[in-house]
Amino acid sequence: MNEKSSLPITAAITVHPVTNRHELRTFIDIPWRVYSDDPMWVPPLRLERRLHFSKFNPYFKHAEWQAWIAYRGNLPVGRISAQIDQLHRQRYGADTGHFGLLESVEDTEVFAALTYTAESWLSERNTKYVSGPFNFSINQECGVLVDGFDTPPMVMMPHSPKWYGRLLEERGYQPLKDLLAYWVNLDFKVPQFMRTLLGKFSSRIHLRMIRRNQFKAEMEILRDIFNDAWSDNWGFIPFTEAEFSELGSVFRILLRDEYMWIAEVDGVPAAFLVAIPNLNEIFAKFNGNLFPNNWLRLYKHVKYSEFSSIRVPLMGVRKQFRNTPLGITLAFMVIDVPRQRPLAMGIREAELSWILEDNIAMRTMLNSIGSKEYKRYRIYGKKL
Repeated sequence: MNEKSSLPITAAITVHPVTNRHELRTFIDIPWRVYSDDPMWVPPLRLERRLHFSKFNPYFKHAEWQAWIAYRGNLPVGRISAQIDQLHRQRYGADTGHFGLLESVEDTEVFAALTYTAESWLSERNTKYVSGPFNFSINQECGVLVDGFDTPPMVMMPHSPKWYGRLLEERGYQPLKDLLAYWVNLDFKVPQFMRTLLGKFSSRIHLRMIRRNQFKAEMEILRDIFNDAWSDNWGFIPFTEAEFSELGSVFRILLRDEYMWIAEVDGVPAAFLVAIPNLNEIFAKFNGNLFPNNWLRLYKHVKYSEFSSIRVPLMGVRKQFRNTPLGITLAFMVIDVPRQRPLAMGIREAELSWILEDNIAMRTMLNSIGSKEYKRYRIYGKKL
């Protein structure tokens, strides 16, 4: 049954497109209502959200989108976006589209109204298959949290109420792929089999920190490795130069050199890792506001690395080394060597996220160092 064909809602619910700054502010603020009783939710910075939705986001150079707000009477109770990414259509078909930025109170009618509206917009643009949530793409926040509700999200990871998955499935959405977050204590012991591999290949591998005086060129090396390493993975969309340059601008401000590493094999860049201090530890205290004084608190936390945990959002090993002993060694080295610096700064724990559920090689390696899956996110899809 095509769930988009019927809309079981009452006249009390209306859905309006976001068309101006005032409506965008309302759109941004809806999560504060949805998560008002959820102590695990971390409010995003409103300033960052406004920039994310602005014309300056390089994502919009290859995509279009529309946002909506659901109202019950005059009260905003939910939101959703729909987007069409031309890079995605080039790789996966001209009939694909996405939904994202989904937030809603626990109300079947509100959920129905939101998804129906997004699906209708996508159908008008020749979309036959919709997937999500993506905020806006797979290279940004994505997925609905389906396990791990008892801990707050790490920086640049989503959070969801428990009912999102159930309500999406009621609207005809089916699970497509699960994305996993792993938790690891940084004082782990190196397993013996890895010591053997390190002894065999360490003479060929040189691990170095990022060269800040060549930052732009270094970011291009990272982008090139990432796009190669992930190119065969489910849902992959390449980072454009503009998108990675924007990400690099954030890294340059917020990250110390010891959070960014490149591994070279015989002098050629072959793998990399970027770690981020868990800024959510302090964002949780800001309630979304950077000004007037919170910017100074953020600056001090970053400067003096006053964090207890980090997240590894970006990591890759060139696919020519995939499923080889050298590839396993590279993956382990870019995790193992950089962990000594955070430990020296008092950081004891890290999240590695996200990892595809069917990435057995990476999951096996993480299990070998005592890392545990502790959160699971789900991508849903539906034929229109």
